[in-house]
Amino acid sequence: MTYCVAAAVDSGIVFASDSRTNAGVDNVAVFRKMHVFEAPGERVVVLLSAGNLASAQGVRSILRQGTLEGRADPAGILGLRSMEDIASLVGETVRKVVSRDGEVLSQQNIDPGCTFIVGGQIGGERPRLFHIYPQGNYIETSRDTSYFQIGETKYGKPIIDRVVQPETPLNDVAKCLLVSFDSTMRSNLSVGLPIDLLGYQADSLRITMTRRYDESDAYVREISRIWSAGLRKAFTEVPDISWS
Repeated sequence: MTYCVAAAVDSGIVFASDSRTNAGVDNVAVFRKMHVFEAPGERVVVLLSAGNLASAQGVRSILRQGTLEGRADPAGILGLRSMEDIASLVGETVRKVVSRDGEVLSQQNIDPGCTFIVGGQIGGERPRLFHIYPQGNYIETSRDTSYFQIGETKYGKPIIDRVVQPETPLNDVAKCLLVSFDSTMRSNLSVGLPIDLLGYQADSLRITMTRRYDESDAYVREISRIWSAGLRKAFTEVPDISWS
């Protein structure tokens, strides 16, 4: 299991992903779930993945083929003219990989499906964010639905629902997503550090804000401590129940 989340607000997009994957309690490994395609000054595209690890890696490998050695395939991520075209490409690639490997994996009772969040900006467009389903179709954020989660979604959802609005500053969105991760990791051992965090400032067309948080990071520990203490304090302020 994994947890990835991205939120689009007026000032840009924040992406976050954990790095844990497991095939049982004694088979835990670390794999990066966030991948960046960047042509500074022209476009920034960020991919988050969840689901079958081999399928997701197969999709990313195909998508990167057109970006190696400085080449920009006109039909690839660094060549397509809109973020929606890129979302379509990712969906088509998911269908290709799942179709190629799905029958064999299903015979072993292994789910071949994988899901993606893809977002960013191409010069001339506004920043856009999409959720790609295992079937290859997709949806885009709106003013009413400004964020997407994939993987282990339920524990980290309440804080985002309460905090993130279109006008929320980018740094507050990033802080909220880290709190969302703290809630998820506390309730589900299959989600864990390191956490990759990336903030994209609208119209910058380059990556300037990235962090990786691991077990030794004091800020992550401080967020967990403050959030836990704050929740306990808020609980004590809730009026007692009247039973009569």
